[in-house]
Amino acid sequence: MLEIKDQRLLAELQRDSRLTMQELADRVGMSTSACWRRVKTLENDGIISRYAVIVDTRKAGFGLSSMVHVSLARHEQKNVDQFIQAVSRHAEVLECFATSGEADFHLRVVVEDMDAYNRFLDDFIFKLPGVSQVRSNIVLKEIKSDTALPFSP
Repeated sequence: MLEIKDQRLLAELQRDSRLTMQELADRVGMSTSACWRRVKTLENDGIISRYAVIVDTRKAGFGLSSMVHVSLARHEQKNVDQFIQAVSRHAEVLECFATSGEADFHLRVVVEDMDAYNRFLDDFIFKLPGVSQVRSNIVLKEIKSDTALPFSP
């Protein structure tokens, strides 16, 4: 479990990762040097894996989002490995989860429009070895989208 100070640092960085070290230290009640050391430790320990910019999907030209549920015919390790490698390299796939339940994998996919989505399915997903079933749920409206973990220090 993370210390309270580390949780506070992470909560502030999740809100705005462009804060200067001085601003971050002021917000969490630490000295700048102590704050810098703790942030470096969080980075070195892999707790902070990277810093990113959150982009508005639609404003950036990606008008269609879909949740894609993929089932494999056989769970041969070779097919699973090929699927994971292919999906990991495909830019339209923002997230991929191996899950229990009806589908083996759940993907969050963004593309420009329906034509681009059809190409994604026809030229990529349907050609992957072992794929037996694909179900798509087109996102009609985004209700909540967040990347911040719920720290409550």
